Amino acid sequence: MKLFKYIFWLAGAVLILSGCKKELERINRNPNEAQTAQPDYLLSNGIKANIDTYWGNDAAMETSLLYVQYWSKIQYTDPDKYIPAATSIQTIWSNFYAQGVQDFTTLAQLGDSLHNPNYKAVALIMRSWIFQVLTDFYGDVPYSETANIEVYPTPKYDEQKDIYIGLLAELKTAVGLISTTDNPIAGDILYNGDLTKWKKFANSLRLRIALRISDREFETAKAVFDEIGADNTGLIAANTENAQLVYLASPNQNPVAKNRETRNDYRISKSIVDKLKSLNDPRLTIYAALPKDTNVIIGVTNGLPTDSASRLGLNKTSDVGAVFTATTAPAVLFNYSELLFIKAEAAQRGLLSGDAADLYAQAVTASLKQYGVSDATVATYLLQPAVLYNAANYKQSIGDQKWLALFGDGLEGFAEWRRLDYPQLTSAYAGALEGKIPLRLTYPSGEQALNGVSYKAAVVHQGADQLITRLWFDQQ
Repeated sequence: MKLFKYIFWLAGAVLILSGCKKELERINRNPNEAQTAQPDYLLSNGIKANIDTYWGNDAAMETSLLYVQYWSKIQYTDPDKYIPAATSIQTIWSNFYAQGVQDFTTLAQLGDSLHNPNYKAVALIMRSWIFQVLTDFYGDVPYSETANIEVYPTPKYDEQKDIYIGLLAELKTAVGLISTTDNPIAGDILYNGDLTKWKKFANSLRLRIALRISDREFETAKAVFDEIGADNTGLIAANTENAQLVYLASPNQNPVAKNRETRNDYRISKSIVDKLKSLNDPRLTIYAALPKDTNVIIGVTNGLPTDSASRLGLNKTSDVGAVFTATTAPAVLFNYSELLFIKAEAAQRGLLSGDAADLYAQAVTASLKQYGVSDATVATYLLQPAVLYNAANYKQSIGDQKWLALFGDGLEGFAEWRRLDYPQLTSAYAGALEGKIPLRLTYPSGEQALNGVSYKAAVVHQGADQLITRLWFDQQ
């Protein structure tokens, strides 16, 4: 009898507590707040929040833009000496997973429940782009078990190879879902609801990923190029089709412009200034600003000691040009020039039919035209011996010019520099890595504490959790 009384008492207590919980949820529900996310708001916020992260302080200004020597620093120079702040590493990871992967997974689910496959397609494309950025930066990362914390509270780290191949499949699925004749979408601040351009962005991303894995998985890459590489109607085909977010006035300004409102510690790197000068490159006066105290563009050596950097003063060296620092300057995710460089290399390597030299010239032209350079100046530039395509060392020709064309896009520039090994950069002057340049970002400390088992398994597979550990796609 005592046992039965205890069971009845326990069951009653559970019912009472359950009822209290539901009542508390009802009482604490905000009547002015939607309980189900609206897809247009979720899409707008997801695009802006994640591009802000990609183009912003932690993923770009304090890490990748310095590593690939687009930018340098004259104050607080530790990041330029390869000593990244723990907060930067954590912020990149947290933002991309919480504001990116999770939100776009929700949007994909909404696309199913609302019977609008176009929302699902766009969500899959944006989520795939985020995962590509994450694995490019860190290597093995949680992928297949993400955005489902109730089932996978400690998601495993998938191998980089599997992530890239999974993304190729997801992007293909997204392209197949898109309908350009019905099911319009709202809240699209990237392409203004133009689903044809979304399809082109997805296919172009597939080619980017296919080329990235081609050194390790040539046949897999070849299959992707065989399927879509020659179909120009399905790919980014002009600068007007670039995947880019054009910012507005404050508080929706470009992250670089926002940064400049309170800081003055970034400058253009001497490395890229020297390269532009050596080529008489018309992009020099576009990429770099004239210092206030001189009429000469002067870049700053990466990784100067703090005292040496501070002695340069604030007005004697060049900041990045206004085309990148203006309030409404666009944040570019994929431009036409990159697509042409991809096709040029693919043609050179037998992944795609075509004339590699001609595609290379088109790629350089597209980059110059992106910034309004005249046809006559473009023609003169292309005839220079140092610019002419060299099939015998295509990695140098493409690597140097692709590096210039991707200026401002730190993460993609960093990935392609690692893959092509050009331009041949010199380590930061006072770098902390014994003459080496970072090849990845380390995992955030929060992962070691909260997802320790998966973290340790990733380190065993990939190698030491260090900045100089070479990633799978970058193996020689």
